[in-house]
Amino acid sequence: MQTATETAARVDVLGIHVSVTNPDDTVETFGRWIDRDERHLVCVTDMNSLLHARADEHLTEVFNTSGLTVPDGMPLVWAGKRAGFEQMARVAGPDLLERVMAAAAERGWTQYFYGGAEGVAEELRYTFQERYPALKVVGVECPPYRPLTEAEDAEMVARLNDVRPDIVWVGLGAPKQERWMAEHRDRLNAAILIGVGAAFDFHTGRLDRAPLWMQRAGLEWSYRLYKEPRRLWKRYVLGIPRFLYGVLRKPPTPVS
Repeated sequence: MQTATETAARVDVLGIHVSVTNPDDTVETFGRWIDRDERHLVCVTDMNSLLHARADEHLTEVFNTSGLTVPDGMPLVWAGKRAGFEQMARVAGPDLLERVMAAAAERGWTQYFYGGAEGVAEELRYTFQERYPALKVVGVECPPYRPLTEAEDAEMVARLNDVRPDIVWVGLGAPKQERWMAEHRDRLNAAILIGVGAAFDFHTGRLDRAPLWMQRAGLEWSYRLYKEPRRLWKRYVLGIPRFLYGVLRKPPTPVS
């Protein structure tokens, strides 16, 4: 359960309350939570996951009551700036994962990687421990694509709680990972549960990211569409007009 803490301001983007934050502030917030033994979940939110969330009452509640719902996507940053939050900056899942691994190696935070295809989480551990030798990864797990049985789920919870990670990185894809985090938040002793979508695949070389100039210009979606047109065309060809039309009808506003 989330406990009392300083909370970042939020901006209402189509009914989803996106945190006014940036990469540095997000990492420092994680540090405060871990130091104070608080319990939070974090939604890393791009346009696609926001549209999923606003279409589902339960997901809307998950996103709006999270410890942080960070803006992973320039459209959300632009929406925040339009609402007057000039300090808002993109917090992309792959970039945040890298930043936190560097901080964790220095500050002793422990990690657990949960998700991805078979072998991906183990490869991710190797990748980051090679890069940051002091990094402590206390467990990895690639669950099956099917739902776990009640007994399997209880065993998974016991495994995670036994090793007591500070942060559980969840790579199940949106919105599955947000549902998983909401279901397990009160059952897991980790300070932070954070869903990072395809970040596992980016850091293990299974997917490659758009050039930096495209990321900064808000065009990373077009690069991903070029790379995976059959899987992603509906997400962007249908999603972008829905998002833009929604924002034009209901401009982003600060959450009071």
